[in-house]
Amino acid sequence: MKNPSIKWIYLLLLSVIWGSSFILIKKSLLGLTPYQLGALRTIITGIILLIFGYSKLKGIPKSKWKWLLISGLLGSFFPAFFFAIAETEIDSAVASILNSLVPLNTILLGFTVFKIASTKRQVLGVIIGFIGTAILIFKGSELNPNQNYLYASFVIASTLMYAANVNIIKRYLQDVKPLAIAAGNYVFIIIPALVILLFTDFFTVERLNNSNLPYALIYVIILSVFGTALAKVVFNKLVQISTPVFASSVTYVMPIIALIWGILDGETFSFIQGLAALLILIGVYLSHRRKA
Repeated sequence: MKNPSIKWIYLLLLSVIWGSSFILIKKSLLGLTPYQLGALRTIITGIILLIFGYSKLKGIPKSKWKWLLISGLLGSFFPAFFFAIAETEIDSAVASILNSLVPLNTILLGFTVFKIASTKRQVLGVIIGFIGTAILIFKGSELNPNQNYLYASFVIASTLMYAANVNIIKRYLQDVKPLAIAAGNYVFIIIPALVILLFTDFFTVERLNNSNLPYALIYVIILSVFGTALAKVVFNKLVQISTPVFASSVTYVMPIIALIWGILDGETFSFIQGLAALLILIGVYLSHRRKA
């Protein structure tokens, strides 16, 4: 790679975009159900990506389409619904913190399933980051005892899907253009999302007269354009120019952005959580520090 620092620019950009996605989900849920939010997010994102990326689909080899289907389901479709369901019970910042399990799962799946080697330094960095994440989770449950942490399982399931997705992109879609990958994903998942939306009460008079609906739709549009469409293309590029572990480490920095938004929205945050966030950054540094 001619400019090694470019991957850090992509990482920072994605951290800000995806770190802000959790508060957007929370705000969207004020006027939408989780299933409506997940469906609308998928439909809007799909329309945008297919408008700009439709011409790229012709160049995708036939052998790659099955991986685009799996990538679309694991990396976009199910997580869009799972995160919305989770945030009906847990804070947006907590959801982002739990999302930091992705790098650990990426290493585990990469090693056991995809046979992608990881260095001892990578493993050490991920473990340190995981410890920081665990501290953040523990303090979050302590500060918010009324939250139902069973719903955290939806986020954990999503992290496993994300981990599998980054390994699939790196192993099977390395030679496909990032925009083509994103557009190809939504060729498969936009129709199921539309079906799900039709089976909700979104088009009922009661829902359309909801005073919170216009604001919720604005949040969903922002989430879809930046948090999903743009971010998907940038993320696919990041996976291709770096490694699956480096790309998934965006989830280490995201909680810091999400916590800032959470504080501004009245969510509880402690000094120990700040120290834990610093520990996560140390884990990122160790994971990707080059040997002398």
